[in-house]
Order: sequence, then C-alpha cells, then structure tokens
Amino acid sequence: MIDHIHTLPIEEAASHFTTDLSKGLTTVAVKAKLSEHGFNELMEKPRPGFFKLLLAQFDSFLIRILILAALISLVLGETVDALAILAIVILNAVLGVVQESKAEQALAALKKMSAPTARVVRDGLEQTVPTRELVPGDIVVLEAGNYIPADLRLFETINLKVEEASLTGESVPVNKDARVVLDREIPIGDRKNSAFMSTLVTYGRGRGIVAHTGMHTQIGLIAKMIQSSEDEQTPLQQKLEELGKVLGIVSLAICGVIFLYGIIRDTQPAMIFTEGFMQYLRLEESTIIELFMTAVSLAIAAVPEGLPAVVTICLALGMQRMVSRHALIRKLPVVETLGCATVICSDKTGTLTQNEMTVVRGWVDGRDFLVTGEGYQPEGIFTIKDQPFNPCEMNTSHLFLTGLVLCNDSRLELSGTENDKPIYRMIGDPTEGALVVAAAKCGIWSENLTELLPRVNEIPFDSDRKRMTTVHKVHHDRNQFEMLTSEFVAIVKGAPDMLLKLCDTVLLDGVAVPLTDPLRNNIAEANHSMATKALRVLGIAYRNLDQIADEMTPESTETNLTFLGLTGMIDPPRLEVKQAVSVARKAGLKSVMVTGDFKDTAEAIARDIGILTPHGLVMTGAELDQINDEDFSKVVEKVDVYARVSPAHKMRIVDAFKARGHVAAMTGDGVNDAPALKRASIGVAMGITGTDVSKETADMVLMDDNYASILSAIEEGRIIYSNIRKFVFYLISCNIGEILIIFISMLVGMPMPLRPIHLLWLNLVTDGAPALALGMEKGDPDIMDRPPRPTKEPIINREMLIGLEVQAVVMSVAVLASYAIGLTRYPGNLAAAQTIAFGTLVFSELLRAYTARSERYGMFKIGVLSNKWMQYAVGASLVLMLLVIYVPFLQPIFDTVPLTFQDWIVMAPFIAVASIAAEMTKLFMRRKFYSSKVVPAE
Repeated sequence: MIDHIHTLPIEEAASHFTTDLSKGLTTVAVKAKLSEHGFNELMEKPRPGFFKLLLAQFDSFLIRILILAALISLVLGETVDALAILAIVILNAVLGVVQESKAEQALAALKKMSAPTARVVRDGLEQTVPTRELVPGDIVVLEAGNYIPADLRLFETINLKVEEASLTGESVPVNKDARVVLDREIPIGDRKNSAFMSTLVTYGRGRGIVAHTGMHTQIGLIAKMIQSSEDEQTPLQQKLEELGKVLGIVSLAICGVIFLYGIIRDTQPAMIFTEGFMQYLRLEESTIIELFMTAVSLAIAAVPEGLPAVVTICLALGMQRMVSRHALIRKLPVVETLGCATVICSDKTGTLTQNEMTVVRGWVDGRDFLVTGEGYQPEGIFTIKDQPFNPCEMNTSHLFLTGLVLCNDSRLELSGTENDKPIYRMIGDPTEGALVVAAAKCGIWSENLTELLPRVNEIPFDSDRKRMTTVHKVHHDRNQFEMLTSEFVAIVKGAPDMLLKLCDTVLLDGVAVPLTDPLRNNIAEANHSMATKALRVLGIAYRNLDQIADEMTPESTETNLTFLGLTGMIDPPRLEVKQAVSVARKAGLKSVMVTGDFKDTAEAIARDIGILTPHGLVMTGAELDQINDEDFSKVVEKVDVYARVSPAHKMRIVDAFKARGHVAAMTGDGVNDAPALKRASIGVAMGITGTDVSKETADMVLMDDNYASILSAIEEGRIIYSNIRKFVFYLISCNIGEILIIFISMLVGMPMPLRPIHLLWLNLVTDGAPALALGMEKGDPDIMDRPPRPTKEPIINREMLIGLEVQAVVMSVAVLASYAIGLTRYPGNLAAAQTIAFGTLVFSELLRAYTARSERYGMFKIGVLSNKWMQYAVGASLVLMLLVIYVPFLQPIFDTVPLTFQDWIVMAPFIAVASIAAEMTKLFMRRKFYSSKVVPAE
C-alpha cells in the first residue's frame, strides 16, 4: 500500500497496484492479495472473554467485602450464610456480563445495516462481491446511492459528488475530479481525486482503484486512535464505589467496636495484665467466639448483600425499556448517567430534522404557492392563498413541475410497504430528490417523461455557474405543452439570482412575456422571502432549441431563457421535536444545536423548534476559532446554536461545558465525530446514518436518529436513578435498623434478638424482592419537571439521611419493644421471643416497602396497587416468611417457633409504626425541602 496515492497520475497508480483499468484484477491476483492484506473490515479491539468479563464484575469494594464475609462465615462453620452470600455475588456478576453482551449483540446487528457488497471489475467482467473481500488494486464501480467500500484513487469521474460528512464534517457533497494530481500534504477534505471508505456517492458516477482497505483506510486510522483511549467511570459507578467503601469500613469498624465492647462488658480487663494476654484468651475462648459471631452478625447486617444484584437488575431492566424507546445503551452504568445530563448538544440533520429535503413553497405564474406533505412520500396538496389547486391543470405550473423532473439526476423508488402503505426512498442528491417528490405529488413521474421528453445532452452543474442544464428531444406527436415549439428544449436549474440574469422572458398563464423590471422585482422579492425563512431556493427556466451542437457550451445554450418559477425547500423539523425541546427546557436541560449547516438555516430551524431562545446566541465555527478557551467558557452557556462547525469544534464545545460542571450529551454520526463522542459525558451515535466507528465509540446509539429519543432516554435515566435511590434508602434503612437492634440490645444487656441467619434472610430474601420491585417503579409524575441533580451529590444526600435516621430509630425501638414483650410472654423460651422480633421486623419492612415507592408523594397519592411487581414481591416474601415460621423442617434451620394469633395481634402496632413514621417524614420533607426545588424560568 502507498500513503500518497493522490500524488500519482492514474497510469502510475494502476501500475503500482499491478491492475488493468479496463479488466481489473484476475481471480488469482485477488486471492494472493487477500492473503497478504487480509479482509477489508475494521478490526475491533479484542473483546474480553466471558471469564475476564466475569472477573471484572468483582472489581468493587462492596463485592470484596461480601466475599470476605462469606469466607469468614465459612471458616466459622456458617455454611448456609456463606453459600447464600456467594450465590448473590455470582448472580450479580453473571447478570452484568449477560446484559453488556446483549448490548454488543444489538450493536453488531446495527452494524449489518451498512452496505455489504460492492460492484467491481475482475477478469474483465463487472460483478458484485462482498465488501470485506476487496483488495488493493480492485476496480470499483460507483454510482449515486453507493457507499464507498474502501479508500479509492479515482480514475473516472462523471459529475461525481461524494458526501464526506462522516469523515470530514463537510455537509455539502464534494465534487470529484479524477484528472487532477495533488500535492502530498494536501488535507483529506481537498483530495478531489480520491474517495474514502463509508462516504456516500450522492450524484453522478465513477470508477476507482482500491488503494487502502480495512484498518489502513482513513476510517481505520481513526478507529485505532479511538480504541486506544480509556473509559471514564460514570457518576453511578463512582457513587456506588464510594458507598461500598463506606459500608465496608463501617462493617469492619462495627466488628471491632462490638468485639472490644463485649470484652469490656463480660470480662475483667485487669486479667490481661495479671495473667498475660494468651492466658486471658484461653480462659475466655468461648466468650470470645460468641462475641466474634455477634460482631460478624452485625457486619452482615451492615452490608446490604442484595444491593449489587438489585442495582444490576434495575439497570438491566432500564436498558431493556430504553431499547423499546429506540435507545440502545452499550454499558449498564450509562443508563444512570443520562439521568444527570444537563446539556444536549444535538446535530441538526436527521436528528432534529427529518433528513429529507422537502419543497414547501414556490413561485409560479406570478403567485406564491405552498405544498404540504412529509419526506419522500409523494403525497401533498398545492395551495395558493389557502385555496387548493392542481398544478397539472395550469400550463405554466405543469411545465414548471415537469422541468423539475427533467433537469434532475435523482429518482424516487418504491422501497416497500408498511401497514399496507407504500414507502419510498430517494436515490441521488437530496436537494434534487425534493424536486422530484414535489412533481410526483401532482402525478408527474420521471418514468413517464423518459419517453415523452428523452434527455439527449447535458451541461453538468458546477460551482462557478451555479446551475445545470439538460436538453431533451420533443416528440411533437405526444407533446403536452404548447410552449415547446422546437425540436429540442433546454431546461436550466440553478441559483435564482444567476438564472434571472440569463432570462429575457417569463411564462405567465402559458404565455412568454417580456421580463420587465417590475416582474424581476416580483421574482426577487419572492426569492428573498423564502431565503429569509432559511429555505433553499432554486429557479427553473427553459429555452426552445431548433438544433443542438455536438459540443454544447453554457454560452450558446444558457441564454435568452424563459423563466418558469421558484422552489423553496428545507429539511423540515421532526414533528415531535418541538414538544421534546419544550419538555427538555422544563426539565432544566439546555438544548444546543451543533451543525455544519449554514448560519441562516440553522438559526431558522432552531427558532422554529424552540432551541434558540430570545436571548440566546448563534455562533459559527469561524467565530469559535477567534475566541480563546477562557473567553469561550464564559459564553458557552449563552450560545444556543453553533453553525458551520467542524468535529474539532465539537470537542471544544464539550470541553467548555464540562469545565463549567455540566454533564453534556453529544450526538454524532461520522468517524470524525468519534473523538467528541468519546470526550462527551454521554456520547450518542446515530443508529441509521452513523458509521460503525461512531457507534463503537458512543455510550448510546439512537436506533431512530431522533432527538426525542434522547429525551426519552434521559427521562428513563432519571427514573432509574430515582428508583436506585429508593431501594438504596430502603435497604440501608433496614440495615441500620438491624444494627441498632443488636447494638442496643447489647448495651442494655438483653439476649441477642436476632440470629445471623435471620439477618441474612432479611437482607437477601425478604428485603431483596421488594427492593427489586422498587426498581420497576414508573417514576414520579413530575420527574421531568425537576432540574437535573448535581453530579457531585451523593446517593445518600441530606434528605435521605434524615429519612434513614428516622426509620432506623423508629424501627429499632418498635422491634425491641415487641422483643421485650416476647421475652415477657415466653420466659425461658428465647427462640419464641426471637421469632416475635424476627416477624415484627420482616413484616414491618414489607409494609414499609410501599412507603418507599416515592421520595416525595404518599403511598395513597401514587396508588397503593399501581406497581403490580410490588404486590408479587411482598406476597412472595410474606409467604416465604410464614413458611420459615410454620413449616416444621425449616424451624430448626432458622431457630423459629410457630406464633399464635394473639402474638400477631400484639405485634401489629409495632409492625405499622415505621410506615406511619415514613409517611409523616415525607410530608415534612415535602414542605421543607422539595417545594423550593423548581426549575428556574428562562
């Protein structure tokens, strides 16, 4: 391979690759080169195997503490406890691996959307082969609609235009010229004699020699850079790691404190000094073991064994819900990161807009008209002053629409059906496609015109003339137009200001009349009116020709024209985007348009959909280049629209927002967007138009390329984080209550009210199922009316800490009170009293699960039965608890005794008191803290 193929003349390039420009490579040569260079595909960074992924799931302080607790339990003979803890740890790890693997499988399916084949010339024959089997020296045939399958040195270009936005960020298709020979250092975007992998042919046709394949292509080089960067921890990962460390340290501290306290309480420390420490240990061995088991019990109570599994399951379920809302999350923790997003930096084309240029206005016969319809569906109504009209029934407008189709290289094709409705796709340049669709809405199709007015010659578009011309033979026996009086007709399409200079007449009511100054002004005003609304305006004119020269020139053909009319087109906003932007603003999210499009177009679209606020700024890439990072950081929050930006600008925008403490989501679809996607807090790739590299780099892939889906994902992220807080609060409050129950009982000299197996059963089974049901909550109704949470806010914030304190104290007092009653009711029967304490605690926590379903609203406000999973979880836990108490063969394992009906009557008030306290605490918190937390008005 050679890095400077663009510097070689065509013949030298062919010689370098030992290929024949007309016959291509031989089959033998292809096999040899395939063996030498490998397949033409991007090689992904080797993914870790299942067991390596499994081990990575154990890289957590909390998980390590759980494993340590299991080992200690095993050493002390508590086999059931140890196996239960290890089972939950392994379950958590397997769930994490499975969910991340599912995301990668879905991503692989999206990658298959790329064009899988290429047209090549081999052994002198044109044939279609798999793209991955291309080799350097292959001759590739290109036409409109093809994706470039490898990096090419073009040797034949006929009006060839290639959209290179995925590589260079340039939104306007690039004109290619195979004849030029370029300097070695010329930038990629200016290499007119080359075409690059994954870019799209939008116009014309051509041929090229494969110069680079796979990882040696320009896209492959960027892919290597992207794969070399490291991932950052998400806010949830950081917070859970911090929480795990705190819980682990607390559990270890509890072990030590309780152990030392027991020694001081039950023995005489002076013995250590009189008889020696080892002698003291020997004398008090049974006491020390009992104290150590008590300390281990408290450690088990301090660590919520079910938390890792519940978090993983909650994220996995949220991930599945996001898929149903057209957002594919590649890694589980990213689900939560979306919930703290503060800024959405979105591309315009295809994300905020439909990515389908559409004619919406025009001027013909001296009057403005409007056209309805969406995208490439040939359905719509033409109106003048709100009155429908049929253009095909009017001479001027009929010829005008016919001209739109004739002077055009795009075509509209039926691609299939959906719900028995035909679905169309456009082949060719989107701008020209809009003209074809406008004519099709009136029943004018290019297939019908091919026979009536066949094209016999053309003068291609070029950027200097800003127009193109096609010449057609007029079959007078089938001529539908009285205005076409000659053997041939030339149709000219181009920029209105340039076109008007070449016209001396205008067609009004089917009659060519002199183009007077008032008429010129009328047309210019119509052009200006559409342009100020960010419409792309094109003019159409024609000229009757008696004969045509062998070599047509613009000077001889594009003169003395008759003006027909104007078309104004735009890539219209998606219907749902305006509402989504409004919801985002209400949720405290700043929406920013970042586009390579022109300033006027971007500004008009942004204003229409509500992104551009009354005091918002619009900044171009050129202006961004003129401002330093410090000054830019001061104004970045005031800018609503960035126009004519490059991928490098996107990185600056992301960095500026992050420097201001924002969590920024950035969309992108091209390879050149990959660095910005990697840099962003949340990189969002386009699933339909996005390149494989952008999808591999991003944290999230939009399966419908829709801004509204980003907002849906953010809403889901907020719900998920809220649910995580709910079950963290639920589990931790339960655990703190358990610690207090045991610790207070030791302080007052009571026998242990709960055994280690009771605590483990509570943490893994009784609490685990309701906690999982809390992860299935639909979220508070005002979840998107609140501002984003601060990124540095811990999971256990001030409000939750107050709730934890209240719940722990109330629950411990209630359980100890019922335990004391149990000791009184059953003197000498410790197991009965412990069963009463155990039952009070379990049923209290099951009832309290209903109060934990919302941090702000009462259980009756949100509906006691509105979460069916809670009914299943509480019901299952309740049944399991009753089995533990009443099934004879389980009683020895859990040290329980069957309780009487009178026992339950005595326990009932103590069971309810924690839930009552929780509801009263929420009422207090809502008045003191939450009422002031509203989204600031803009």
